[in-house]
Amino acid sequence: MKSNLVAAFLLLLFSLLAQVDPNSRKKKGPQLQLPMERKVDRRSRSETKFLLYSNTAEEGCLVEYRQQVTLEKCRFNASLPLVMIVHGWSVEGRLEGWIWKLAEALKSSLPQTNVVIADWLTLAHAHYATAVQGTRRIGQEIAHFLEWLEESMEFSRDNAHLIGYSLGAHVAGFAGSSIGGAKKIGRITGLDPAGPLFEGMSPTDRLSPDDASFVDAIHTFTQQQMGLSVGIKQPVAHFDFYPNGGTFQPGCHIMHVYNHIVHLCSALSSPIPPPARAGLTQTVKCAHERSVHLFIDSLRHAEQQMRGYQCKDMQTFDKGRCLHCRAKRCNTLGYHIRKARVAESRQLFLQTQSQAPFKVYHYQFKIHFINEFQVKQIDPTFTISLTGSKDDVENLSMTLVEGITGNKTYAFLVPLDTDIGELMMIKLKWEGIAIWKNIWNTVQTIIPWTKGGHRPGLVVKTIRVKAGETQQRMTFCSQNVDNLHLYPGQEKMFVRCEFSY
Repeated sequence: MKSNLVAAFLLLLFSLLAQVDPNSRKKKGPQLQLPMERKVDRRSRSETKFLLYSNTAEEGCLVEYRQQVTLEKCRFNASLPLVMIVHGWSVEGRLEGWIWKLAEALKSSLPQTNVVIADWLTLAHAHYATAVQGTRRIGQEIAHFLEWLEESMEFSRDNAHLIGYSLGAHVAGFAGSSIGGAKKIGRITGLDPAGPLFEGMSPTDRLSPDDASFVDAIHTFTQQQMGLSVGIKQPVAHFDFYPNGGTFQPGCHIMHVYNHIVHLCSALSSPIPPPARAGLTQTVKCAHERSVHLFIDSLRHAEQQMRGYQCKDMQTFDKGRCLHCRAKRCNTLGYHIRKARVAESRQLFLQTQSQAPFKVYHYQFKIHFINEFQVKQIDPTFTISLTGSKDDVENLSMTLVEGITGNKTYAFLVPLDTDIGELMMIKLKWEGIAIWKNIWNTVQTIIPWTKGGHRPGLVVKTIRVKAGETQQRMTFCSQNVDNLHLYPGQEKMFVRCEFSY
């Protein structure tokens, strides 16, 4: 049902984007085309307003292009770094709340920074195709603005960091690719860069690693149905982060999509009423905008930095096979990322919580099982309880991706919401569900036990653990070395022991 709802939503969404113009109800929508490569005349009227943010919420001082007196009036300090926020496509035609939250978080965490908001609502508040066609122009206007700061204030573009959300991520990319001279902008961050009309395009027609000295991206809503997705799925940066796989986010319920489909259906055949526009916004807001709130979280909770790990895909990551940090294989998500240049895009995965602080602590567990049952494969469910130097967690459900056969080591990921400190002890319990009790009774009936013999079960000798955040490796042995068997409904305790990992 979930996939059907998403498919229906995306079809309706893109039909709406292609057909309806909120500024002109009667105008026929243009064909969906990429922004053309045309140079913007520096003397032409700018479509972008540059607002220098102070600590006053939802206000900014207007810095007018080539009007140096406004730089002085707004107290722009060329000796300080510049962080510019670039919004995306606008349904409501106003600067949304997340912009001011991000600006406030930047200014609070980095007081010695110029925080500028690039307001391009005059082009962004149109139907999606028109907004896309304006992205290259806005990017060039931002480039001209930075060049003017260099000429008039001796500002260095190395100190410029553009943060673009959705369509704004590609605007930031066009700013970086069109700025004059050999030097590049210092950094561009793409927050769930827009997917429609950019997915699969060449690097010159979207955000790419070539657009700045360092480019990072956070992908949070890339779930595709019939080839459509709100956020771009392909890598577009030096480091591309895919929290929770990047497709959808915890706490963003798919029923939110269903609740607004009725509004969208009526909107396709009539002018868009405000409730339908609000419904469209809320539908994509949670997962798409999660990228923004993850970035804000990296500023507000600097002591709880989220770490991503290079991996093939989320399925492999969930097996706990990718918690490695050698050779730049891990990095910090958000503002405090390690700005390392790499030859090819690195795709990094991590899990997060559903609300701030979003950080999750990742552990890789490797358990070697010996299956003594006569059946070829068993699929038990386990719970584990962990004792740490700071805190304890109890009864975490653990289901193996594959059944237990023969003599084999199984790896899986254990994510924790809290910091338990150094792991000291593990309790492993085989949950004795009814079917296993039946199997167990049958086995005892069929097989006569000799005196001193043992019943067949699962042999568990050691549990090896790796903590992703600290990269610490640990080995745990059964507390009762004389009995290594685990049976349905039984719990065994494992303590730290000295074994080479």
